[in-house]
Amino acid sequence: MKSTAQRVLDAAEDLFAEKGYDATSLGDVADEVGIRSPSLYNHFKNKQALYSAVVERLLVKFDGPLMNMLKPPVTTESVFLWLETFVTLHHENPNFARLLQHAALSGGPQTKELIERMFMPLFAPSEPQEVNEFLHLGNPDLKPYAIMALNNIVMSYITMAPMYRDMLKDDPFSEEAKALQMEFVTKLAKIVVTGKGIEAQ
Repeated sequence: MKSTAQRVLDAAEDLFAEKGYDATSLGDVADEVGIRSPSLYNHFKNKQALYSAVVERLLVKFDGPLMNMLKPPVTTESVFLWLETFVTLHHENPNFARLLQHAALSGGPQTKELIERMFMPLFAPSEPQEVNEFLHLGNPDLKPYAIMALNNIVMSYITMAPMYRDMLKDDPFSEEAKALQMEFVTKLAKIVVTGKGIEAQ
């Protein structure tokens, strides 16, 4: 059975993902958990502390695979293993993409940390040289745009999929749908890293 603190984190994650930081109140979270608002302060000193705990809990899940992928030597296998893990983690934690979308649009107390931990390792000059060499884009200036584009494809699938449910005639979060998304993302990534078209895959 989950502790009260865990139930608070679960409820807060759902609400922050649905409404964003500013539009979510501690009262909303307390109502969702079924406790009185003052009881929240036994676990989190304020809304920012609660939001920080929600963000950290999600970041930890995504940090490990990214850091492992960036350890040299970076290989084709390690990059595509990370990509597969990245897609799977987003399917298992759909609130993260929604929370990131709210942070991008309206900010929040952890926005800088989200950028630094989720994205900067791929952009930073100090990253292993193997990563730069792996992305054969012809023009080095395109590298950040390629990374952003792949990231956006994965995360926007999560945030927009509910709108496409009727069009797909299937659950966009089913195993079958995830496999198809994985196939598409992998083929696209191969184009990015090899500079070759789909027909060359």
